[in-house]
Amino acid sequence: MTTSTLFIREATEADSQSIWEIIHEVISSGDTYAFAPDTSKSDMLGYWFANGAHPFVAMIDDKIAGTYVIRNNQPGLGSHIANGAFMTSSRFRKNGVGRAMGMHSLKAAKQLGYMAMQFNFVVKSNTRAVALWQSLGFEIMAEIPNAFKHTTNGLTNTYIMYRNLDDQSS
Repeated sequence: MTTSTLFIREATEADSQSIWEIIHEVISSGDTYAFAPDTSKSDMLGYWFANGAHPFVAMIDDKIAGTYVIRNNQPGLGSHIANGAFMTSSRFRKNGVGRAMGMHSLKAAKQLGYMAMQFNFVVKSNTRAVALWQSLGFEIMAEIPNAFKHTTNGLTNTYIMYRNLDDQSS
């Protein structure tokens, strides 16, 4: 039996097609992200690789298993708080990819000079994501009623989740 190794590195433009495939798969269901299911490849890759964004990929056996991006949550006087988006290919779910990316992002954000990380729009019905973020020390700071137009469940609440990075080693 072979053991797969997972490692995370900064994404490059050469990763664009694989990143797009993951993003497209995740947003096409319309149940976890505010991005419309028909958002174009160029718009999504423009978001992922935008100026000031820090995209990463999680690799398993030379295949991109997941991707995440961190960026300023707000401009200017709010730029010391990071924001992030995380997506895992369905082929690699339940292999610890999301947890590994979450842990990696906390250290990366700290190294980039952020003081905290905030997620502005975690869909309440995405219980796996909510549980993951809570297990990594994020707190639910607020619940926003009917903020998300879930394609199956209709109007669904979202959470704002927050975590201080002071206890992260550089």
